[in-house]
Amino acid sequence: MTAPEIHRTIDELRAALRPARQVGDRIAMVPTMGALHEGHLSLVERARVEADRVVVSIFVNPTQFAPHEDFDAYPRDEDKDLKLLGAFDVEAAFIPSVREMYPQGFATGVTVGGPSEGLESAFRPHFFDGVALVVTKLLLAAMPDVAIFGEKDYQQLCVVRRMARDLNIPTEIIGAPTVREPDGLAMSSRNVYLSPEERRTAASLPEILREAVERIVGGEDTHDVLPISRQRLEARGFKVDYLELRDGDTLGPVTDDTRSRRILVAAWLGKTRLIDNMAV
Repeated sequence: MTAPEIHRTIDELRAALRPARQVGDRIAMVPTMGALHEGHLSLVERARVEADRVVVSIFVNPTQFAPHEDFDAYPRDEDKDLKLLGAFDVEAAFIPSVREMYPQGFATGVTVGGPSEGLESAFRPHFFDGVALVVTKLLLAAMPDVAIFGEKDYQQLCVVRRMARDLNIPTEIIGAPTVREPDGLAMSSRNVYLSPEERRTAASLPEILREAVERIVGGEDTHDVLPISRQRLEARGFKVDYLELRDGDTLGPVTDDTRSRRILVAAWLGKTRLIDNMAV
């Protein structure tokens, strides 16, 4: 067990990675907002397989939070995060300040169309511009050969892939499977916001989603299945933002040429917003 070396500035991170790059070591990056759980650690495990050196960033990015959202309340525990990373022998932890990432006078943005349109953007129109900006900065800071993102945030994964491709960022973007609790709920740092009763109810979200997938695969019409699934969620106490079937590659509408399909959902349970998705 080796504690990761902590870097607080972009210059420090680049200097630390330079020797590894010079000898041809493969570098992987796992961008996170901290409050690490087993889902994050599964991404670190994948990074260890993919590369010789692993960098994990911990940065709660203000540009992806709207003024009414939970930026200040978002869970943070740097000491615990570093201990968890030490168990995986992560070589470097990049933990910049907001001022380091967005210094005074910062005036640049990154906007991605295509897969960012609809779904999350209909309810959080600021979100993907903030994600695209911070991920661009992180990838340019570390210049990793590969970066690992979780499929739980599937639309985000598609946006990052499109952005890296369009901007010719020489980093391979890999999606890793969603890690779930024993009852099926997708692991998320925000699950700590759920009350004990809400936590029990939350398990019905993946259950209803999985049943919808099975019915669609079984040949039932999507236009019949999804409204029924939405009604079932609402009957359990969820306030549904969206429940949609999309092209799994582009996140556009499903057509006759669609090669893969993905069902995506976002729903509130009390004051906690849960998202999930499954391949169809």
